[in-house]
Amino acid sequence: MERTYWLRQTTLLFPELEWSRPENKLQAGTLLIIGGNGYEFKAPANAYGDALEAGIGVATVLLPSSMQRVVSDIFPEAIFAPSTPSGSFARDTLALMLGLASRADGTLLPGDIGRNSETTVLLERFLDEYRGHITLTKDAADPFCQQPLAILHRPNTLLVLAMGQLRRLGNTAHFPHAFTSEMELVQLVETLHEFTKRFSLNIITHHQRHYVVAVNGQVSTTPDTSETSVWRATTSVAASIWWLQNPTKPFEALTTAAYTVSSA
Repeated sequence: MERTYWLRQTTLLFPELEWSRPENKLQAGTLLIIGGNGYEFKAPANAYGDALEAGIGVATVLLPSSMQRVVSDIFPEAIFAPSTPSGSFARDTLALMLGLASRADGTLLPGDIGRNSETTVLLERFLDEYRGHITLTKDAADPFCQQPLAILHRPNTLLVLAMGQLRRLGNTAHFPHAFTSEMELVQLVETLHEFTKRFSLNIITHHQRHYVVAVNGQVSTTPDTSETSVWRATTSVAASIWWLQNPTKPFEALTTAAYTVSSA
């Protein structure tokens, strides 16, 4: 069976994207990073540093105000939003989130959001009103894997998921074919092909030492030769930046991002 939708990337498939990358920071795009709660801000802080290293023009970080005393001196670039008594983002953050996102080329939620129900409702409303590019990973993606109606048909949405998260997403979306950690790579490719033809989501996952990218039925696989064990964190940053710098070529951009992290 010929799978014309599947591209195997062992060398860079879309070198023209690398050749045309902005050399001037003023042209390299802006990224809004949203994350953190009263107990943790490692994910957004690392994402900020990784974004600068990866070539973003401007990165802005939004944290809950519960963290202001702790991080304002060591992280002066941060902007602080209203927080719940437990230290997570409060629903009053919505207007600020939307305002900052409207001035950015892309938005990244890299994790450490916490498990607060008010924050979950806030994120659902944000995705409902915000129309721009958004990338979610780690615990920021968890609520949408469990209740995916807000994102299944939302354009410009990227999920960077572990296989367990992908399994939950498929189950709660009532997709007839299961995602499992035991499936062969070719089975995963076929299933993601069908899943992303049915739903508007873009997906990156990692399986059998391969990065797997799926966009609108197209799938690419890239062997992972890196030594990193925190692949979702680094991949979500790289994917966000390549995507916002190539907004009309999501498949090519995300496949190129996979190559850059696979060989890092």
